[in-house]
Amino acid sequence: MRYLLSTLTLLFCFNAQAAYPLVEMKTNQGNILIELYPDKAPKTVENFLAYVRSGFYKGTIFHRAVSRFVIQGGGYTPNLEAKTTLPPIPNEAGNGLKNDAGTLAMARTHDPDSATSQFFINLERNLFLNHYKQDADYYGYAVFGKVVQGMDIVQKISSIPTTSAGPFPAEVPEQPVVIEDVSVLVQKAADQPAKVKSIGKHSKKGKGNG
Repeated sequence: MRYLLSTLTLLFCFNAQAAYPLVEMKTNQGNILIELYPDKAPKTVENFLAYVRSGFYKGTIFHRAVSRFVIQGGGYTPNLEAKTTLPPIPNEAGNGLKNDAGTLAMARTHDPDSATSQFFINLERNLFLNHYKQDADYYGYAVFGKVVQGMDIVQKISSIPTTSAGPFPAEVPEQPVVIEDVSVLVQKAADQPAKVKSIGKHSKKGKGNG
């Protein structure tokens, strides 16, 4: 009940301050509330919300957890089978947003424009992941949102012991961290008030696409 009330308070505050879209990510470790920035990363947010609305993320896992660095997910089943994704999107890393603690960014391969469904949450200020210039080695990783509630859950996930599993030689949580659902809570058009879609109850060097 306390979580529900605090979430409602957050939603009303964002509504009063011309909110950005909010999404709730329910995991088997707890819930994470994320604010998205379509004004800074329109193609990335559109891509992420397409996966959210299709139910793509439901039942996927955080397949990578590195303490004091990132947690990464959005592309694999609990059996570590890669899901079929939409085509890659352009990299919007040069949008001015930085890979600071709590920010949400797109995972990709060395190719700057290879991001599909996978994302990561920064646990600390990762300066080397930021955009510096139009070069594959320095293009950076596109930030498109930020955790506004649930960083304790993110930290909890990052502290789970890891192992090698499936195609990964390391950094896979020994205890599967399942994304049970992701839903849009607030979707605000430029000239319309924010609308609450749903509110869930509390339940218990680079980033590659893999």
